[in-house]
Amino acid sequence: MKNKKIWIDLDNSPHVLFFNPIISELRAKGFDVVVTARDYAQVFDLVELFEIDCIKVGKHYGSNKLFKVFGLIVRTLQLLPFLLTKRPSLALSHGSRAQMLISKLTGLPTVFASDYEHAQSLPFPVDLMLVPEMISNKNPEKVAKRIQKYPGIKEDVYVQGFKPNPSLFKQLGVDEEKVLVTIRPPATVAHYHTEKSDKLFEAVVDYLGDNDSIQIIIAPRTKDQEKSIRDRWPNLIIKKKIIIPDNVMNGLDLVWYSDLVVSAGGTMIREAAALDVPAYSIFGGKLGAVDKYLSDLGRLKLISSVEEVKKIILLSKRKRENICIKRNSNALKTIVASIEDLLLQLN
Repeated sequence: MKNKKIWIDLDNSPHVLFFNPIISELRAKGFDVVVTARDYAQVFDLVELFEIDCIKVGKHYGSNKLFKVFGLIVRTLQLLPFLLTKRPSLALSHGSRAQMLISKLTGLPTVFASDYEHAQSLPFPVDLMLVPEMISNKNPEKVAKRIQKYPGIKEDVYVQGFKPNPSLFKQLGVDEEKVLVTIRPPATVAHYHTEKSDKLFEAVVDYLGDNDSIQIIIAPRTKDQEKSIRDRWPNLIIKKKIIIPDNVMNGLDLVWYSDLVVSAGGTMIREAAALDVPAYSIFGGKLGAVDKYLSDLGRLKLISSVEEVKKIILLSKRKRENICIKRNSNALKTIVASIEDLLLQLN
């Protein structure tokens, strides 16, 4: 194989965890992997936490649709010098529209991973799309020339061999006698954000905040969201009923040491399901195939109204051990093999 350079673009926090083991596997196979990252949410902090060598390019432009389009164009142009300098043979991301656009404009083959079929994409097909096996696509030719399904869910890729960090309680000042609930608020700047998610989030925090046997960890997605949470529940924060971590932490540690996890969709709720931690979704948008799959298996409980918050959420301590998690999944192997196969075809 002549050209073995793969470009990975990290444009959202969950992508750092997802691609970390993929980068290691590809490099172990002799591929040259170069990485870029966008300044959004906890991307930069997680890149430093996992010691991923990358080039920082661009930022997020907020929830306004016009600003989103402007930001897409700007970051696409910002990526051009990197592309011309590094000259990769393949582009890989989990939904980076800027990478997709610049790759299309320059003719660079593209691999696009996705685990939410209702997410907005660009109106042209990529060379390869990677999706969990439970996602079906009625019009695959519109999104990809080829679709490769991998077993399990995206989070199975990186929970393999996860070793919990027992210092979490000390770092956060958690009362181990109380029921610990980790909450991930709605993605307010995402195109799929709904007012319903906001109402459910507030209802959950208000409900749990009134219970003296509960301690809450809230993991905000952005600094603006953190400020709004501090403004909304200042007394609960002062009393340490609500803890907002000062530093970015490995989300798997937060999930593992929680007695239950509540999230408005996204990665953290699926991490909980992958680690067999009681998981409750307050996502108010269109239900995706992955969440339906987890719900059908009983690994995720869906909350669709404020009235259901008190009825569905079960508050109790759970038994846990500091063990290495070994969920049986070939997700990582399938993904890496598919990328390697595409490169062989291109050469």
